[in-house]
Amino acid sequence: MAILKIARMGHPVLLEQCAPVHDPGALEIRRLVADMFETMEDASGAGLAAPQVHMPLRLFVFRAMPDRSSGDDRDTPMPNTVMINPEVELLSEERVLRWEGCLSIPGLRAAVPRAPVIRYRGVDCDGNLSERVVSGFHAGVVQHEFDHLNGILYPMRMQDFTLFGFNEELMRVAQIRQQQAETEET
Repeated sequence: MAILKIARMGHPVLLEQCAPVHDPGALEIRRLVADMFETMEDASGAGLAAPQVHMPLRLFVFRAMPDRSSGDDRDTPMPNTVMINPEVELLSEERVLRWEGCLSIPGLRAAVPRAPVIRYRGVDCDGNLSERVVSGFHAGVVQHEFDHLNGILYPMRMQDFTLFGFNEELMRVAQIRQQQAETEET
């Protein structure tokens, strides 16, 4: 296995429509998936799409850690999972803001409008079909990674650029606001 180089915003591979994977069980696809899991874990990411590692194919890997769950019954934790040739169906017209970062846009974070509940389906390297209805963090990470397969980066979905910034600055502002709120309570 190997740590792969992650494409950063500005690289044209991130703007491509990705091609379907014709043989999910092929050795080169299995190797790519294993390398993507290792790369995602090394970068402390929640997901990684094939175009982010310079492979314009319709597959992504992700995980939904229990500590990121909203507590909703459909915001289920998920161990390392691969979705090959995925489909995503938004189950609501409603959109909720969700704070997101991206391994291809390091150091930045933004509030992105996402559907609160989705259905997704795809296969793994053995051709096993997975289909789930999910919400919360789980739904958000799947939508984010699925966007990558269609050449969409999260800033393209944003409506309010005042909710976009460097991680350190956003954390500093949140701490200041928290201190102000605590001072007002006393």
